[in-house]
Amino acid sequence: MWVSGSSRRTSEGWCLFLFRRKVPLVKGGYVYIMTNQTQGTLYIGVTANLAARVHAHRTGTGSDFCREHGLTRLVYAEPYDQIEEAIAREKSLKAWKRSWKLNLIEKANPGWTDLFDHIL
Repeated sequence: MWVSGSSRRTSEGWCLFLFRRKVPLVKGGYVYIMTNQTQGTLYIGVTANLAARVHAHRTGTGSDFCREHGLTRLVYAEPYDQIEEAIAREKSLKAWKRSWKLNLIEKANPGWTDLFDHIL
């Protein structure tokens, strides 16, 4: 997890640290990864309102891809101060090999915990 101005890491990983501490949602944007199960189908997206966007995916009104593949679990998120930074990171992650993406999630959220309930 990339957290501006923070280098703290817990054994649970960056994602759970960020959300368990109830860090306020940033104004810039987020890159996030949705899945249906551990090591399952992945969807990488970008949004300015993480809670609303994940809720939309969970209720089937987000992307067609998430609805068709049943992707309802938020397993990774990176906050950015500027939406343009989040968009650039999303494009970069989409170009990564699948194994790199899985490693990114494993390091940040080893249990593939659904982070939606930890969003403010």
